[in-house]
Amino acid sequence: MAKKKSFFKELQSYFIITVGLFVMALGWTAFLIPNDILGGGVSGIATLIFWSVGLPVGVSVLAINAVLIVFAMRILGSGFGIKTIYSIVVLSAFFAGLQYYIREPFVTDKFLASIVGAVMSGSAMGFIFTQGSSTGGTDIVALIVNKYRNISPGKIILFLDVFIILSSYLIFKSIEPLVYGFVVMVVVSYTIDLIITGNKQSVQLFIFSRHADTIADRIGNEMGRGVTFIKGVGWYTKTENDILMIIVKRMEYPQVFRIVKEEDPDAFVSLSTVMGVYGQGFDMIR
Repeated sequence: MAKKKSFFKELQSYFIITVGLFVMALGWTAFLIPNDILGGGVSGIATLIFWSVGLPVGVSVLAINAVLIVFAMRILGSGFGIKTIYSIVVLSAFFAGLQYYIREPFVTDKFLASIVGAVMSGSAMGFIFTQGSSTGGTDIVALIVNKYRNISPGKIILFLDVFIILSSYLIFKSIEPLVYGFVVMVVVSYTIDLIITGNKQSVQLFIFSRHADTIADRIGNEMGRGVTFIKGVGWYTKTENDILMIIVKRMEYPQVFRIVKEEDPDAFVSLSTVMGVYGQGFDMIR
């Protein structure tokens, strides 16, 4: 039963990755590339090659990443992520297919196209990262450089993206594509952070109730979450009360509210967002 559950969870993960890769490729081929707007990463390098010599983006993405993967396996070890390799191959296929069929941009307003394309690309990458995968490219370069130099991967990726976008000046001889390129870079970065932070965000609840035992039992049985009992004294009434402290994922707290409302509509509940939660059922301590 556990193996079956694990299989379906892995299948769901690959489905999310595949959808994300399609959305990312669509954002580039339908909004960015036809409007001569450049982003960062290997997709940006492949787009520069396409504009220069006409080689399809999908071919360049696959070729560049294939070389980077070989170096990564030699330098970082053979345990390099299977999901990342899957993402690279599938992304290249989506680029090739969509670019073949999409000949005109979905919108011609460049600013709107840069925002829509960047949001699609950034949100897709965010969901891909949450599934333990990446789209390769500059991520791999950053990890390789970081192994030999004490430079954070984030700084390396930022430097490479800026360099790639600045390179578009050699083709267009104009500042305008650079401006749109930096808009794409900022929006993509912000969207990725928004998706990843939203996915990991947790909340802490304090529940003051006369039916604390029943509420705690239901939360444990129905949600599989731990509950901590705290003994408190109401200063006005001088009576002892049971207080429940619970930490759950952000998307789970409506279920806690439902249980509390069913068991004690008069309960007092405090809800607050926490910066990070580490331990069983949440993030690992690194």
